Amino acid sequence: MIVSFTLILLAQLVGEVLARATALSVPGPVIGMALLLLFMVLRDRWSGIASRVLAAPLVDGTLERSGKGLLAHLSLMFIPAGAGIVGRLDVLEAHGVALACVVVVSTLATLTATALTFVAVKRWVAPVREP
Repeated sequence: MIVSFTLILLAQLVGEVLARATALSVPGPVIGMALLLLFMVLRDRWSGIASRVLAAPLVDGTLERSGKGLLAHLSLMFIPAGAGIVGRLDVLEAHGVALACVVVVSTLATLTATALTFVAVKRWVAPVREP
């Protein structure tokens, strides 16, 4: 599990370094997530080589279980943001309607982008069917 978390954090670190070094408008964690996806796709495509070269936790499903464990407790990451909102109720009172509109529009945009990304990645990683 330590190896899996190390890889996840290393992917985020590399993504952050790439984002800052190249002045990309994409956040570092998003680049890191794409790098982790690329790693997993390559690992699965060349599973014979991967099992000989990589550490066991990276090929035996531990990486996936570690990611699912993080996702299961993702709601804990929102506690500091909620406390920050409560600490600035004056801003919420002054700009509440505008903030609500931004939240709704950005949520719809995020859902659309997520669905389109899911479809694209599903097509990318789908096994090739032979006629």
